[in-house]
Amino acid sequence: MISRIRRNHGLEHATIHILSQRLPNRTLAGYSSPGGFFIFGEVSTAELREAVVQALARMSNGERQLAIHEHCGTNYVVAGVLAGGLGWLGMAGAKTKREQVDRLPLVIALAILGLIASQPLGPAVQEHITTSGDPAGLSIVDVYPVRLGNLPLHRIVTRG
Repeated sequence: MISRIRRNHGLEHATIHILSQRLPNRTLAGYSSPGGFFIFGEVSTAELREAVVQALARMSNGERQLAIHEHCGTNYVVAGVLAGGLGWLGMAGAKTKREQVDRLPLVIALAILGLIASQPLGPAVQEHITTSGDPAGLSIVDVYPVRLGNLPLHRIVTRG
């Protein structure tokens, strides 16, 4: 199941990369599961289907870097955990409000250090943990629109 989620997550990113090249300034997002993924945003079903097919073909032909996306939630989680964790560490042992205020410059510096460290770490976590650039037998079963109130989204169903 984890392998399916990672491969679908990689295909989701690759699809968004291709759509972003074709439709600049379009806001798109995705969510992956073992059975496929969702794409949130204004895009026609035909455009999306073509992008998914192209993404799968390109990844199957070795373009594994398409699985990494700079706006992946993994990057934000890594940044938050590092910045928050280091900030918390900077406050460890501060018992009074005065000690906490005195440590604020240290906490800010540590949080910034965490954000800097997250820049290469977030994509590495994507590559090795949350996505896979190797579709390894993944196939596209269906692409269809779903309406959730006014939110435009599509479901991409995969197998493999």
